[in-house]
Amino acid sequence: MPDRAPQPVDRQLPTDEARDLISLVRDIAQREIAPKAAEEEDAGHFPREVFSLLSESGLLGLPYGSEYGGGDQPYEVYLQALEELAAARLTVGLGVSVHSLACHALANYGTKEQQVEHLPAMLGGGLLGAYCLSEPSSGSDAASLRTKAVRDGDDWVITGTKAWITHGGIADFYTVLARSGGDGPRGITAFLVPGDAEGLSAAPPEKKMGMKGSPTAQVHFDGVRVSDDRRIGDEGQGFAIALSALDSGRLGIAACAIGVAQAALDEAVSYATGRQQFGRPISDFQGLRFMLADMATQIEAGRALYLAAARLRDAGRPFSKQAAMAKLLCTDTAMKVTTDAVQVLGGYGYTADFPVERYMREAKVLQIVEGTNQIQRMVIARHLAGPDSR
Repeated sequence: MPDRAPQPVDRQLPTDEARDLISLVRDIAQREIAPKAAEEEDAGHFPREVFSLLSESGLLGLPYGSEYGGGDQPYEVYLQALEELAAARLTVGLGVSVHSLACHALANYGTKEQQVEHLPAMLGGGLLGAYCLSEPSSGSDAASLRTKAVRDGDDWVITGTKAWITHGGIADFYTVLARSGGDGPRGITAFLVPGDAEGLSAAPPEKKMGMKGSPTAQVHFDGVRVSDDRRIGDEGQGFAIALSALDSGRLGIAACAIGVAQAALDEAVSYATGRQQFGRPISDFQGLRFMLADMATQIEAGRALYLAAARLRDAGRPFSKQAAMAKLLCTDTAMKVTTDAVQVLGGYGYTADFPVERYMREAKVLQIVEGTNQIQRMVIARHLAGPDSR
C-alpha cells in the first residue's frame, strides 16, 4: 500500500475571500516555508525574508483594519492562517502571532495620530515587532515587573531588562510595559520603542530545546529615551492593555499548537500507511489505528475550541475564559500528539531524519509561553469560582 499524502484541512470559512486567503497562505507555506524548515531550524537561521514576503502579501496585519494597511479579517480567519503557517514552520507561525501581539496596543489603545503615523509600517511596511512584558524576575507574576519609566519633561527614560523576548535583538519596534508609578498593576504604562533607540541592546539569544530559528533574548533598556507621543494609552493603563493583548495572543498560540499537531499527525499517517511490517502496512494494526484516531480527534476538538473563542471575540463578546481554555487544551494536545507521532515512527521518529522529533521539541514551549498552562487553569477557575479567597 502506498503512503497516504496529507490532505488539506477541511475548513469552515465565512467568505469566498477568506477561502482565497487561506489558499494563498497554504501555497506560501508549502512553497516558501516548509521545504527549508528543517535545515534552517537546525542551523538556527531566522527567515527574515519570509516575513518580508508575508508583509508584501498582506499577511502580517490580517486582524487589523484596512484603513492602516491591515487585512480586515475576523479572528477566526486570521487564526486559521496562523495554523497553516505554524504547520509549515513554528518559527514563522509563532513569529506572526508575536508580531500581531506587538501591534495590538497601538491598534486598540493608540491615538488617531499615533495610528496614522506608525500602523501602516507596522502592518504592511515590512517591519517586525516584539512584545516586552516578562522580566528575569517576573514571568507569571507580570504585575511585579521592575523596568522603570521616569518622566523627564516631554520624554520618558526607560531603564531595565526584559526577558524571553521573541525577536529580541532583531525587531524593528518593541511594545514595552514599564513601571511609571507605584507598585502593582496600576503603576504600569505601555510604550512604543523603536528598535534602533539609543541605549537599547539585546543579549545573545537563548540556547533552546526547539525553535532554534526564532531568536529569544533578553532586551536591555539603558536609559532609553522616548517622547511622550510614544506612550500608548493613559499613564497606569499599561497592565490592562497587556492583559487585553494576552487574551488575543493566547488564541494565536492555540492556533499555532494545532498547526504543529496537524503536521505531526500528517507525518504519522503518511509513515504508518507506507511502512510495512509482518507483510502489511503498520496502519492495519488496531493499536496504531486507534492511536491515529485519538490524535485526529484531539486536534479537531482543539481547533473547534479556539475557533469558538475567536467567534466570541469577533462578535464583541467576552472571551477571556475561552481563550485560556483554548490555549490550555490546544497546547496540551500538541504535546500529546507530537509525542505519539514519535511513537508511531518508532526509532525513526527519534532521529532528525524525520520532522516529528522537531515537532515534539517545539510543542513543549507552547505549554509555557504567553502564560503557562498552570496560569491558564487559574484564569479558568477564577471565571468559574471567583478570585482566590486568600
